[in-house]
Amino acid sequence: MKIIMKFGGSSVATGENIRKIAKLIVSNINKGHQIVAVVSAIDGVTEKLIEAAERAEKRDKGFIHKFKQELLDKHLKVAEEAISDACIRKEIQSTITATLEELEKVLTGIVYVGELTPRSKDYILSFGERLSAPILYGSLKDIGLNSCFMTGAEAGIVTDDNFGEANPLMNVTRLQVNERIGSLLQKGIVPIVTGFIAATQDGVTTTLGRGGSDYTATLLGAALEAEEIWIWTDVDGLMTSDPKIVPNAKTLPEISFKEALEMAVFGAKAMHPRALEPIMDKDTIVRIKNIFNPEGPETILAREVQVKPGTTVKAVTLLRDVALINISGAGMVGAPGTAARVFEVLGKNKINILMISQGASEANISLVVRRNVLEKAVNALELALLGGGLIREINAEDDVCVISVVGAGMRNTPGIASKIFTAVARRGINVRMIAQGSSELNISFVVKEADGTAAVQAIHEEFKLGEK
Repeated sequence: MKIIMKFGGSSVATGENIRKIAKLIVSNINKGHQIVAVVSAIDGVTEKLIEAAERAEKRDKGFIHKFKQELLDKHLKVAEEAISDACIRKEIQSTITATLEELEKVLTGIVYVGELTPRSKDYILSFGERLSAPILYGSLKDIGLNSCFMTGAEAGIVTDDNFGEANPLMNVTRLQVNERIGSLLQKGIVPIVTGFIAATQDGVTTTLGRGGSDYTATLLGAALEAEEIWIWTDVDGLMTSDPKIVPNAKTLPEISFKEALEMAVFGAKAMHPRALEPIMDKDTIVRIKNIFNPEGPETILAREVQVKPGTTVKAVTLLRDVALINISGAGMVGAPGTAARVFEVLGKNKINILMISQGASEANISLVVRRNVLEKAVNALELALLGGGLIREINAEDDVCVISVVGAGMRNTPGIASKIFTAVARRGINVRMIAQGSSELNISFVVKEADGTAAVQAIHEEFKLGEK
C-alpha cells in the first residue's frame, strides 16, 4: 500500500520525537508499504520567520545574527538528539549551517532594500521546512533506511504566483510528482518532502498558505494515487468538541470529507479546507492519528461515510476572534444588487466573510468577519454605502463568537434546529444570528462570546456526544 505520512511541527519538535517517527516509518516499510513522508517546520519556527521578515523590512539589522544563532542552536540540538552516528550527524549539521547562512543573506538583503515583497516573504518562510526535513532524513539514514530529502518544489509541486497562498497547477504537478517521487519509490527509497513549499513554473519559491503541509500531503497523495494519507498530530484524531471546553468529548471514529471541511472552517483542529480539495472526489482514506499515541483512537476521513441510524449531530465547534456587522435600511427593501454591493466593497478590501444572513424583509444583512479586520471592514462599508439612500445604519459587535453544529445525519432530519436552540435557550443564551446552507451539514449561529462555552456544552449534552 502507498501511504503519505505528514508530520506536524510538534511531531518534529525534539530529537526523541524524530527518532520515534523514523522507527514508525521503518515499521511500516517492513510491512510492505511504500512511504512518502511530509514534514512541517519545527513547532514555532514559522512564526519566528514571519517576525524576522517583518523586522528586516524595518531595517533592523542588529537582530539577524542572534536570530540565526538561535535557529542554529535549536536545530543542531534536535539533530544531535535524533542522530547517533557521528558522520551522519556531521553531514546534517553542515546542511543546517549552510541553509541558515543563506537565510542570513536573504534577511540582510531585505534590510538594505527596506521592502518585503510577497515573493521574498514566501522565500523566507520556506526555511522552516528546509531545516527540519534533513534531520528526519539523517535519523532514517542512521537506522539504515535508504532515504532522501527534497523541497515540495523539487518533488514536483508546481503552482501559480499567488504568493502566500499559491494554487497548484494539478496537471503538471501530477506529471512531475509521478516522475520524481514515483521513480524513488520503485527503487525502495523513502522520500522526505518539505510541507508547505512549492514553486512556480519558473522555479520561484511559493508557499501553500494555512494548512500548507497537509495540502502538500494531499497533493502528493492525489498525484501518486496513494491509498491512504496519515496526518500525524498531537491529538487522538478529531473530537466531538474541544476537550478544553467539554471534558468528556470523544474522538470521532469516522467522518466524511464534507463534514471535516465544515468543522475546519469553523474552528475545529482539523485539516484546512484547501488541503481536502485534491482528494474530494477520490477514494483515498485520510487517517488523523496521534504520534504520541499511535495505537490509540484515530479519525478516518473518507469521501463517503454511511450515516448510522439515529446519528444526527457529530460535533460542536466554537470559533472565537470574530465580529458581527449589521447593515440595515428601509431603502434596501426591493433594491436589486444591494447585497452584491456589500460583498463587492468587502472583496475589494480583501476581507473574507465567514457567515451571511438576510431576512425575507431585505431590510437587514448580517455578516461575520474576523475580529482583526472589523475596523477596516466597517470603515470601507461606511465610506461606500452610507449617504446613498439605501443603507441607513452600520453597526458592529466585537464580543461575539460562532457556534457550529456539524453532522451529515442532520440532513432531512426534522427538529434538529429546534433541539439545538431549545438546549441553548435553557441556559438563558440569546442567539444573535443564524445561518444554515442547503446541504444541511452545518447549522451555525452567533452568541455573545461570554456565552460561547455554555452554548457548546449545552448542545454537546443535548445530543449525548460524550457517550460512546
